[in-house]
Amino acid sequence: MTARGLSWGGILRVGLVQTALGAVVVLTTSALNRVMVVELALPATLPGLLVGIHYALQMLRPRWGYGSDMGGRRTPWILGGIAVLALGGLLAACATALMGVALWPGVALAAVAFALIGLGAGAGGTSLLVLLAARVDEARRAAAASIVWIMMIAGFVLTTAIAGRFLDPYTPERLIAVSACVSVIAMLVATLGVIGIEGPAAARAAPEPASKPPFRQALAEVWAEPEARRFTVFIFLSMLAYSAQDLILEPFAGTVFGRTLGQSTQLSSLQNAGTLIGMILVAVVGSAFGGRFAHTLRGWVVGGCLFAAAVLALLAASPMLGEAFPLAAAFFALGLGNGVFAAAAVASMMKMVGEGRGRREGTRMGLWGAAQAVAFGIGGLAGAAAVDVARLALGAPDAAYALVFAVDAGLFVAAGILGARIGRARRAAFGPMVAAR
Repeated sequence: MTARGLSWGGILRVGLVQTALGAVVVLTTSALNRVMVVELALPATLPGLLVGIHYALQMLRPRWGYGSDMGGRRTPWILGGIAVLALGGLLAACATALMGVALWPGVALAAVAFALIGLGAGAGGTSLLVLLAARVDEARRAAAASIVWIMMIAGFVLTTAIAGRFLDPYTPERLIAVSACVSVIAMLVATLGVIGIEGPAAARAAPEPASKPPFRQALAEVWAEPEARRFTVFIFLSMLAYSAQDLILEPFAGTVFGRTLGQSTQLSSLQNAGTLIGMILVAVVGSAFGGRFAHTLRGWVVGGCLFAAAVLALLAASPMLGEAFPLAAAFFALGLGNGVFAAAAVASMMKMVGEGRGRREGTRMGLWGAAQAVAFGIGGLAGAAAVDVARLALGAPDAAYALVFAVDAGLFVAAGILGARIGRARRAAFGPMVAAR
């Protein structure tokens, strides 16, 4: 196998690591969250704060990427990260069970567990994307980005569907046993997915001590690259808009349009279906048109952002139309725009990660991953809090939701404008650096 040119089978194998990562993470954010709030009758703020720890630790992604840059290999960081993640998932289940008999010791153990989850997901996920970018030809990167994201969602779906069958009836022992099985299976799947993919030929010679700058210097060098800095801001803005919808769409359907719990859940399912179709669309078009599609990635990123902004603007105006508004179609369309933009953005990450100063690929990807994680960490909470504040200020729920949707649309438009500028000056910005490699 050449240093580049991973086959479709190889891409699917790498995607298995994302499936494993998603399997562990979704169990901690869904099942454990439910147990804390329902079975243990604890405040919903507690799991929210614990998940916040997970996202806060994602700020260290540039450091983990820097470590793999200096070591020259990505596989140890991927497997080590998944191992830490799997351990964190098991400890999180143990901590949740412990809360039932000793609350504060359980909370303390949960804080450690969610810190491990954040560290493991950050270390493994960052190096995984860098490895994928290095081993996939440019013509296949858009499709590869969609495939690995879809496989992560598949990890969500499979884990919640299968584990859910074994978690009833709930007992602490059963929760720990199921979590242990998920963690062990995730580690095995990740190992099968990545082992041998990088290959001995892909390992770069370890850099000389003189070429190993301190982390702060390496990060400053990446931040000094105009394209890397602009793309970091774009990722933050777009992912903030993406995640700000999460906690308000279903309440909006119930409060403004009177949809029942089951009906709003079905609308959420339609949105997720749209997201998957958007990602599949990017994968299919990317594989069909190859290199020609790679040169139009910026258009897909910008188009996805502006399409999502247009749908959010329609949702902001929807209370004026009442039941005549096609709510189901709007939810599906919003998911479609989200899926197209997200898959194209990940493909752009993979395309741009090697453009700039050499031996900074992991640091660069880590910077973008940290921006994404921070945006996700504050986006959902900010969206929900904004609705509450707007309701107090405006006195009407429909006006509150309309205002927040309009602001969210504005974020997507701002991200789209910034995204349109990415890549235009790449040759001027990176030419001297690339020549100096």
